[in-house]
Amino acid sequence: MSLRLRLALAGAIAILAALGLAAFGLSHLFGAHVERRAVAEMSVQLDQVLAGLERGPEGLTLARTPADPRFQRPYGGLYWQIEGPDGLQRSRSLWDSALDLPADTLGDGGLHVHRLPGPEGDALLVLERSVTLPAGLGGGSARAAVAMTVTDLDAARRDFMADLAPYLGLLALVLTGAGWAQLWVGLRPLSGLGARIAALRAGRAERMGEDWPQELRPVAAEIDELLAAREAESARARARAADLAHGLKTPLQALMGEAARLREAGAHGRAEGIEDTARAMRRTVDRELARTRTAARASDASADAREVAERLVAVLQRTPDGGRLDWRIDIPTGTRVALDPADLSEALGALAENAARHARFSVTLSARTQEGWVLLTITDDGPGIPPDRRDALIARHGRADETGTGLGLAIAAEIAEAAGGRLTLSDATSGLTATLALP
Repeated sequence: MSLRLRLALAGAIAILAALGLAAFGLSHLFGAHVERRAVAEMSVQLDQVLAGLERGPEGLTLARTPADPRFQRPYGGLYWQIEGPDGLQRSRSLWDSALDLPADTLGDGGLHVHRLPGPEGDALLVLERSVTLPAGLGGGSARAAVAMTVTDLDAARRDFMADLAPYLGLLALVLTGAGWAQLWVGLRPLSGLGARIAALRAGRAERMGEDWPQELRPVAAEIDELLAAREAESARARARAADLAHGLKTPLQALMGEAARLREAGAHGRAEGIEDTARAMRRTVDRELARTRTAARASDASADAREVAERLVAVLQRTPDGGRLDWRIDIPTGTRVALDPADLSEALGALAENAARHARFSVTLSARTQEGWVLLTITDDGPGIPPDRRDALIARHGRADETGTGLGLAIAAEIAEAAGGRLTLSDATSGLTATLALP
């Protein structure tokens, strides 16, 4: 899962959780508000009940009932009840039931709010008040209560949430979209970071630079320092390779001179042995120098394969072997490989020289890409190399003939391997095809 998708999912979950909590809180607040309004309305109705009390021949009665018709309809949802010195009086809506008020102590004029079961089992919101009756009403104390079913309150809460739900859904979509936009803008520099690193790898850029957000500048600076360290190490490696070549050149020349003197003295066998040893040492040195140079430069190297091939063919066409041949270059413009131009020229040059030496009429240099690799091929129409000798020539650095075919293959193979690639030999329609697979 990508970082962007992880953050988007986390943000969406957080938004949904926050909106869920908000919906729960709004529902609770709305319910509390509706209940407060209901209690305020019942307080007015309770005042109306108390104001309608009169004492008649039969005792304390309610001469004026509240105007709401639900008090008169059996189980109509609104109820009143008075418990006084003359007994219990209740609204017609209670029918043959009574409010089961809790046995609590109220001060004069004190109010209590209860939730009690109603006459039909419905929950009731009850407002209770204790009053002291005046002498005109016979004196004493009375408990008056007004109740209403909470069904209407619950229905109001449900309707409120039903009306609120579309707006919460729209808010969730807007917040999620804003989160996606924020992620896209915030994480865009990471895509640029990957693109710049790819450009460094392909050789289209030399440094990360400083044009990065503050959070990414330390990363870019560390990469630039790493590149600088690698370049310095590459320079030291090339210097060591040059020193090695220079240091071995004189001893090898001395050995060849000693072999020549022995040959002049008539010791042909000993001279040939020294010459073979010196040539083997030179091949080994050339191979290891090629490996050292290529490995030191392969990390940040890049070369245009067509440009290198064109320069190489231009040189070979001026040689006796290359001047008699028809050279064809079928390499797309802009084909780049992760190899230093000098190393690519050396590898292609070794293969092209062998092809020129053995070709009859033509040599073709071509290239194609395949899953992150560039396949460079050099095809000639010469006699080729027997299949049973090809692996030995590359692996053991042998020689196909006295002209040095094996040495050229060995150098090309070492350069390709040091760059992370490989050299393969295969049959052509008429001749041999050498393929360099390079990143």
